[in-house]
Amino acid sequence: MPSTNSNSSYSLLTDPFLQFPTTSSVKVVWFTEFAGVDHKIIYGQNLDKEIIANTTLLSRTREDQGSNVKEDYYQTTRRNIWRHEGEIIGLNQGEKVPYKVASLIDNEQVESNIFSLSSSPKKKTPLKILLTSDHQLKPMVAANLQKVVETIGKIDAIFLAGDLVDIPDRSSEWFDDRRGGAFFPCLQGLANYSIDNTVYEGGQLIQFAPLFPAIGNHEVMGKWSDNKRLSQQFVNAIPKQVAKNIYLQKADSINPDADPDIESNWIKNNSFNTDTYEEIFSLPQNESDNSHYYAITFGDIRLVVLQVTNIWRSPNLRNSVEGRYQESDRELNKPENWGYGQHIFESIEKGSEQYQWLEKELKSEAFKEAKYTIVMFHHPAHTLGGNIVPPYTNPIPNTNYDSDGNITEIRYQYPKKNDYIIRDLIPLLETAKVNLVFYGHSHLWNRFLNVNGLNFLESSNVGNSYGAHLGDNKRQIPPDYSPSNYVELGDPNGLKAIIPNLSPLTDENNNPLPYIASNNITVFSILDTEKGTVSSYYFDTRQPNSDVIKFDEFTI
Repeated sequence: MPSTNSNSSYSLLTDPFLQFPTTSSVKVVWFTEFAGVDHKIIYGQNLDKEIIANTTLLSRTREDQGSNVKEDYYQTTRRNIWRHEGEIIGLNQGEKVPYKVASLIDNEQVESNIFSLSSSPKKKTPLKILLTSDHQLKPMVAANLQKVVETIGKIDAIFLAGDLVDIPDRSSEWFDDRRGGAFFPCLQGLANYSIDNTVYEGGQLIQFAPLFPAIGNHEVMGKWSDNKRLSQQFVNAIPKQVAKNIYLQKADSINPDADPDIESNWIKNNSFNTDTYEEIFSLPQNESDNSHYYAITFGDIRLVVLQVTNIWRSPNLRNSVEGRYQESDRELNKPENWGYGQHIFESIEKGSEQYQWLEKELKSEAFKEAKYTIVMFHHPAHTLGGNIVPPYTNPIPNTNYDSDGNITEIRYQYPKKNDYIIRDLIPLLETAKVNLVFYGHSHLWNRFLNVNGLNFLESSNVGNSYGAHLGDNKRQIPPDYSPSNYVELGDPNGLKAIIPNLSPLTDENNNPLPYIASNNITVFSILDTEKGTVSSYYFDTRQPNSDVIKFDEFTI
């Protein structure tokens, strides 16, 4: 449970954590399972100041039969979680200020332990930033984050490239999954996850250092239902345009008064949403009044966070599978059950709203003045992993019919020439001379360098891996699909993975491997702004008393 110095019978659901620092302020957030009153932040060198927090009730957090909590759930059930946020203003850059939070219930004040907060650091401040991704309650995350603290000590920020949990509306995955590895406990040193009888607690990180996340596919929920399992709702996302078309056909009955709020909510509830993610975090709002993509200056860093992710569909080629390449043959004449392939949630295509926002950001003074420029998103640009195929573009359906007009097959193509990351995004980042592109999604570690000097890092082998596609380990591709569009081995976009330059792992013939893809070895990466380096470390959980090994380091 979260730390408390109170004798109350109640407890906080999380320790406090830090969000959205500016040069003179920072936000403090925590959660409870009770509404309570008088939620406040107590701060100052003598803890002699306080502010009252704003409290909101999360709108979509639920539990279901798939939840791992003390209470058994036999159906999808609302779970009330209250979020408390206050902004500490008037801070001096570089000053560490003690703080704690307190919530009052039944005349009992429940307090956290004392931590420290600060505003965004000054330029030229030496910083150590954790680069991480794809936690998803995977088995080695607590060990990974515990080793970050044991190896590096206090860090200054966390850049997390998406896939924070597995099912975003399942509240226990954020707060108190009984297996001991929920999202917040791992990042707050409150985990209790056992690997081969060794218990890992995670690391006290976000109580002191702000967290900057990106949206991955696991931050997106699909069609809303009051009774379906959350795992079903998660995979039932369909393109918004499809939902809009359905709405237009039924608008008279759904919304006879043409209320625009009813229309937008219906389309959201029948396509996809990131509501829980956006309700949990406090991040800069872009011109579209959302935090799907944003930019922030942190010391010498200009961090640009994009929403570059699509729904994950199975690569399985069986006709009965709703996958990347086909609709299930069981659902061909039931369009309400189609998956629409591996569709994209937010466009990054040239001319799109996000692309235009990025063009402005890359020309901004804040970007140009930064010593280090980092662009973070979820979907890989270059990787040996499986999730980079098919190409990152809108699926094109090919539908076949029998002589009676019945659908016999729906298959999807993804032309490589239309890959929005490679065709549109990367040239923009090259022109702006970005120092590092950081992403996740494939659950491995590998890095690349292109001919124009752009560094690419995927450091997402935090808790498990699905392997690297070299040698005989081929990606699943339809046999009649063009190998020039759908690449079975290596990086489909033409770069050679760099062999780690300090202590690479080796294969059975003692050849150095250009990746780490393991279900026993966990990896984390640290950006050091004083040295201008990104260092990567691994820890073998099969040897709990072994050292953490720095295996790679490069300069940005």
